[in-house]
Amino acid sequence: MSRTTAYAPNSGWTDPDCPVARTLDLVGDRWSLLVVRDAMDGARSFTEFQRRTGIARNILTDRLRKLIAHGLLVQRTAPSGRRQEYVLTDAGRDLFAVILTLRQWGERHAFDPGETHSTLVDQHGTPVPDIAPAGADGALVDADSTHVRRAS
Repeated sequence: MSRTTAYAPNSGWTDPDCPVARTLDLVGDRWSLLVVRDAMDGARSFTEFQRRTGIARNILTDRLRKLIAHGLLVQRTAPSGRRQEYVLTDAGRDLFAVILTLRQWGERHAFDPGETHSTLVDQHGTPVPDIAPAGADGALVDADSTHVRRAS
């Protein structure tokens, strides 16, 4: 998907100049990100997505179509040749840091202390460390040390 041709200006964006708003226009609903999350965790079939999320069939159908249309998933014939499967594209895999950041925020703020929850681990079984964004100089950056430069 070419970023220069995929979305024409004035195509109904909530805030055309803001990357956050455009991203939310594409994947900002609850179900889209849960489908992407499950695809990252190995779900490939319609049935798997439905079982893992509990999403209604009509909503899942809509979200899968939207994710395909926006270049986050592709649909292809499964190796068995008997069904279709959904696979993340590079753009879909690029949402990993978003999913990870949401997960880590949830671990800190959506659970009571000591409450059990799932844990994301690496290939060795070690919990994934917290994301800490850094500037070009290596110093940590946050909402107090950054600002948005508006498009002119």
